[in-house]
Amino acid sequence: MTPLRTPGRRRGLPAAAALVLGLALAPALAGCSAGNGGSGDSASAPGAAEAPANRDAVLGTGSAVSTYSGGRASTPEVESRALISTGTVSLSSRDVADARFDVQKIVDRFGGEISDERSDTGDDGKLSQVHLVVRVPAADFTRAMDALTGVADLEYSSSKSRDVTTQVIDVESRLRVQRRSIDRITELLDRAQNLRDIVLIEGQLTRRQATLDSLERQSAYLADQTSLSTVTVDIERTPAHRTQRHEDHTGFLAGLGAGWHGLTAVTVALATALGALLPFVGVALVLALLGWPLLRPLRRRNTTPDEPVATPGG
Repeated sequence: MTPLRTPGRRRGLPAAAALVLGLALAPALAGCSAGNGGSGDSASAPGAAEAPANRDAVLGTGSAVSTYSGGRASTPEVESRALISTGTVSLSSRDVADARFDVQKIVDRFGGEISDERSDTGDDGKLSQVHLVVRVPAADFTRAMDALTGVADLEYSSSKSRDVTTQVIDVESRLRVQRRSIDRITELLDRAQNLRDIVLIEGQLTRRQATLDSLERQSAYLADQTSLSTVTVDIERTPAHRTQRHEDHTGFLAGLGAGWHGLTAVTVALATALGALLPFVGVALVLALLGWPLLRPLRRRNTTPDEPVATPGG
C-alpha cells in the first residue's frame, strides 16, 4: 500500500503548485482580457472569465453599467457621471464673525459640514481672518457656491469639476474580481493537505488581500469625493480705508467735515507755497541791500534839473 500512496502524493504536489501558479497569473490574464475587449484566447485562463461576469460596477445610488452577455462586452450605458467638484471663495467683511455665522447657516441648510477651520484675531481681540473647508452634497454644489459668494463682499471665486466615472468603474470591477479570487484561494487553502501547498496558497492569499485593501481605500476615497464636494472659504476683515470710502457722505455733519477738510487742505497748500517762496524772497532782499548804494548816485543824477541854455543877446 505504501508504494501506491507515494506516487499519488508526488503527483498531487505539482498539481497544487500549478494551480497556485495559475491563480497568481489569473489577474494579469484577466486584465489583458479586459483590455482586448474579451478575446477568446484569454477566456481559457483561470479567472479570466470573471471580469465579464462582474462588469456591473455601481456608481453611487441608482447608477450602473450594463453587464456582459454571451461572453462579449456590450456597450456600457452609464446613467450618471461621477464628478469631483471643488471650489474656492474669497470674501471681505467689516464683521468677520458675522460672516462666519452666515456661512455656518448655509452649510446647515444644505446638510453639509465644516471639516477644517483656522482663524486669526486682530489687536482689538476681534476676528480678522477665517479659513474654512466646507463639505456639501455634490448635488447642491452649484447652489452652495452661489449662496457662499453672497455672504459678504466677493473678492474672488472659482470652481472646477473632474470626471472620474471611468476610474470608479475600473476600481469597482477590480474589487469584484479580487474578492472572488480571494474566495477561490480560501477554498483551496481549506482543501490543502501538505505544508508546502499551504505555504504557497497563504502567500498568494496575503498578496491578494493587500491588493484588495488598497482597492477598497481607493473606492472609499472616490465615494467620499463624489458624494461631497469641497469648497474653501476665506473671510478677511475689510481694510479701514475701504470702509471709509463706502460710507455715506451726506448731511450737515458730513458737509461740515468736508468743509473743515477743505480749509485744512487750502491752509496746508498756502503754507507750503509760502515756505517754497521764502528762500527766494530772502535772496532778493540781500541783493537789494547790496545794490542800493550803487543805485543812489544814478538816482540823484537822474533827478538833477537841467541847466538853462544861454541865448544870444542875453
